[in-house]
Amino acid sequence: MQTKLTPYLNFRDNTREVMTFYQTVFGGKLTFSTFKEYGVSQDPAEENKIMHSMLEVENGMTLMAADVPNSMDLQSGTNISITLSGDNEEELTRFYNMLSAGGHVIEPLAKAPWGDSFGMFVDKFGINWMVNISAVVA
Repeated sequence: MQTKLTPYLNFRDNTREVMTFYQTVFGGKLTFSTFKEYGVSQDPAEENKIMHSMLEVENGMTLMAADVPNSMDLQSGTNISITLSGDNEEELTRFYNMLSAGGHVIEPLAKAPWGDSFGMFVDKFGINWMVNISAVVA
C-alpha cells in the first residue's frame, strides 16, 4: 500500500453530522467508530463520541474526522491534523521520527487498540500530525 497524506478534522461533538453532510457533497463510503468500540475513554459520557470516521470517495479523495475528548483542548486552528498512513513501517517510522523531532509528542508511536501502530505529535512549527502504520496481515 502506498503512503497517503490525508486531512484529519476535529470537532467537539458533531463529527457524525459533519461527515454525513460531506458525504452528501462528495458521495463515497462513510464509516464511523465510537470511543466505546475501542474502549479509549474512561468517561461514560463520551461512549458515543466518534473516535474515527473516514469518507472514501471513488475518485481517490479521503477525509477523516473525530470528536475530541472533553479533556483535550479544541480551538479554531487546532481542529485539523495531517495524517500519514500506509503499511510501509520503515518509511512511516522515519517520517514520524523526523517530523516529531523538536516538537511535542502526544502519543508515542506504538501498537494501538485497533491493531495498527499509531502516534500523534505537534511538529516544531505547530502542525498536528498523526501516523498510522497498518498491521501486516500474513
